[in-house]
Amino acid sequence: MIHLTKALIRRWLDVLLHVNDTPQRTAAAFALGVFLGFSPFLGFHTLLGVLLAFLFNLNRVAVLLGVYSNLPWIIAAYYAFTTMIGAAILRTRLPPGFGERLREMFQLSTLHGDFWQELGRLLWPLFWPYMVGSLLGSVALAGIAYPLALAFVRRRRRRRLQSLAECASHDPSG
Repeated sequence: MIHLTKALIRRWLDVLLHVNDTPQRTAAAFALGVFLGFSPFLGFHTLLGVLLAFLFNLNRVAVLLGVYSNLPWIIAAYYAFTTMIGAAILRTRLPPGFGERLREMFQLSTLHGDFWQELGRLLWPLFWPYMVGSLLGSVALAGIAYPLALAFVRRRRRRRLQSLAECASHDPSG
């Protein structure tokens, strides 16, 4: 499965090479997407990405690749971890019996209207830690994504130019 994931990521990243933007703008578009993909605005990542890509005339594919870098198998762990960081920064403590109440709620066999209200009440004290923590996490990840994407785009473009030059030098009609 890891091999499949690497191939999928490589294919997604190869799409970055087929743009006319500078490597810096392509890397910035990808980093913006990473920021949005890991931001606290769950459910609005794609909409915000497309909107900002149009607003700043950025490569939409690069932005969306960054947005979708927040993969389903890491999303829960990421938001739990960054919420813990936000709680530590804001010195927020979990309400007494939080874990037990949460466990009891999810053991219910039906998800009725009271379930969602209770869940909202239970999680409300974690709203600001979630916002602060995931915002800091998204800034850090975007800061890492920019130089990595820039190096990747530059290296791949250099290899492509070398490949084209080699093909031209071996062309008998040239």
